[in-house]
Amino acid sequence: MAEERLQKVLAAAGVCSRRQAEKLISDGRVTVDGQVVSTLGSKVDPARQKIRVDGHPLGQTGLVYYLLNKPRGYVTTMADPQGRPLVTSLLKGVKARVFPVGRLDIDTSGALILTNDGDLTQKILHPSHEINRTYLALVNGRPSEAQLDALRQGILLEGRKTWPALIKVVGNDRDSTRIEITIHEGRKRQVRKMFAAIGHPVRELARTAYAKLELGNLPIGRFRELTPKDLEKLFL
Repeated sequence: MAEERLQKVLAAAGVCSRRQAEKLISDGRVTVDGQVVSTLGSKVDPARQKIRVDGHPLGQTGLVYYLLNKPRGYVTTMADPQGRPLVTSLLKGVKARVFPVGRLDIDTSGALILTNDGDLTQKILHPSHEINRTYLALVNGRPSEAQLDALRQGILLEGRKTWPALIKVVGNDRDSTRIEITIHEGRKRQVRKMFAAIGHPVRELARTAYAKLELGNLPIGRFRELTPKDLEKLFL
């Protein structure tokens, strides 16, 4: 993760307001890697450095991060007027009120981050960071190399060209092809629309990674807590 001003990190962690954080720093009540930091504007990397306030680790302030392997049939909203199941209902035992980072369509499965950290959410979703999302798509038929190259170069969707995608054919059967696709845009149902545009609609779709943070062998419907090292992988 990139370095940020210490008072901003304290405020984002829920310790206090940014103005109050400045006073904590000035009063010498904040340490970074065991050293008192009393200079306002000092920058830190909360993913790599140990920050304490009055001797208490910053990690005890209540920010939590989870990676869920979302099943199909669940919605990534905090409420649903149609009564469909919510992804948050899968986080058994999690007491913090967390929210999904971005969305996955109800008919798409795979990697979904849930957290109560608004700052991290904004960093992941903001286009300027260009955080890749990797998907495994099972599509109808066998796209030609020319069709796949069109996706690699970017195609026109709803009047706007997509950014170039990374495309890798993983395997194929008689009437379908399994393709790994990596994009950093977040348009609604974008991957499905891209394959439909070249005449090979998606049958099944799963997100397998955010940047270098991979779903791995996490079972469908299960979740795990993310470590600082996991969070670093989002920005590699």
